[in-house]
Amino acid sequence: MLNLFSLKGLSWRLGANGQDKVVLSVVEVESLRSEIAALEERESHFKAQLEHIDEILRSARLSGYLFLRTRWAALPGESLPIDDTDVDDWLPRFIVLHGSCIYLYMLSTDLSPQDSTFLSDIVEIGSLPCLSREDGETRYCFYLLTRHGLRYECSSTSKIQIDLWLEALRADCKLASNSENLNDSEKA
Repeated sequence: MLNLFSLKGLSWRLGANGQDKVVLSVVEVESLRSEIAALEERESHFKAQLEHIDEILRSARLSGYLFLRTRWAALPGESLPIDDTDVDDWLPRFIVLHGSCIYLYMLSTDLSPQDSTFLSDIVEIGSLPCLSREDGETRYCFYLLTRHGLRYECSSTSKIQIDLWLEALRADCKLASNSENLNDSEKA
């Protein structure tokens, strides 16, 4: 980019007042103009991304990067899914809790979400067992189950972050924790 600004590629001449001047051909000037226009376009795109991120972060109830994977619940009559706890298919996603939706972005700079789920579609929220990775890192996990059978499994190395997500989601979805549900069913 802007290759013409290398000293070797420019033709220099001595000006009338004794100062060096750069002399460019019409083709070089047009090339510079097109490069500048492309840079201005990229700059406006980056500004739009920054404004979008700023708007999300200001208005979201909760947002941040979590590792995510999705699973489908077994349909009636299907056998139970195979145990895939050893499969490392966790992908980092920027997740935003805003209004009545959860938005899933590939990156925090993306202008539109990759996926979204209405909070009213969530029928179950719960903790999952911690995962110990080969490098000794522990990931704390939780899941969301939608009424359509889609299960989002989320994890983070921060227990505090997972606890914040669980608390916010349970409050917004008006769902009790699994332990509260078990205690209620034991009383009955």
